[in-house]
Amino acid sequence: MPAIFERNHALDTNPPAGHQHLSENGSDWLWTVTAIYGFSFLSFFALSFFARAGEKIFHYLFTIALLVGTIGWYAMAADLAFVVVEPAEHVSRGDRQIFWAKYVNWVVEFPVIILALGIPSGVSWATLVYQTALSWVWVVSYLVGAFTRTNYKWGFFAFGTVAWLFLAFSTLRDGSIGARRFDIGRDFFTLAGWVNLLWLLYPIAWGVSDGGNRIGVTPSFIFFGILDVLLIPLTAFAFLAFARRWDYGRLNLAFTQYGRVNSQQGTFPEKQAVSGAAGGVTGTVPPAASEPVA
Repeated sequence: MPAIFERNHALDTNPPAGHQHLSENGSDWLWTVTAIYGFSFLSFFALSFFARAGEKIFHYLFTIALLVGTIGWYAMAADLAFVVVEPAEHVSRGDRQIFWAKYVNWVVEFPVIILALGIPSGVSWATLVYQTALSWVWVVSYLVGAFTRTNYKWGFFAFGTVAWLFLAFSTLRDGSIGARRFDIGRDFFTLAGWVNLLWLLYPIAWGVSDGGNRIGVTPSFIFFGILDVLLIPLTAFAFLAFARRWDYGRLNLAFTQYGRVNSQQGTFPEKQAVSGAAGGVTGTVPPAASEPVA
């Protein structure tokens, strides 16, 4: 009787390398994470056609993060995108597969989370740039530390962790000020608190895996896979649930085909359609911006 499900042949096609490497069960788990990301990506893309005008920014942001995550976890499930590194800790276990694809994911995913939290809370673009740069310093420092073959890797870990602490402080403090002003303080604290709780676990996961070499490649992927699923797919749908009750006119998130137009004088058909639900502002269209004057 033929098997209903074919065996995972990824490790046969792309053989693992190093003494500590991805196992077949680990690859199965990574395919599961890939499927979660892929399903979430398709769902978000489909839901974007039914979003209110202001909500579309969150669909755009998380669609990008979910697509990049799907590609990255696909690469790791297929046992690709890695470098074999001789670790500085527990050298008796031999060299180790370090998958750089997960760091590429974070370079995209963390700024998406930052923008999703920052835009509705009304923080300045300068603050968003600052927070995004901190997230990149955090991720790149951990990446360099993972590839460092001596105990000097912990210096990069320290630099990255300091960047994370600055990032956590900024997201919680700066974002809360504007969120309270727009009457979305409770929603913001729920989302920002959840994100920062998960971010707190990333240094721990790195310290026992790519950094400290205390757990194997497959257990580390279980740890990181759970964190990433909770951080991106779950948080993305949580944003949609909260965003349904936000006043986008007050948030000044009136994104339409004419651009971000809430503060301008004018009548915009897209905004009229959702003005009752989204708090849009309408007015008189200047002659040059509408139909020609007879």
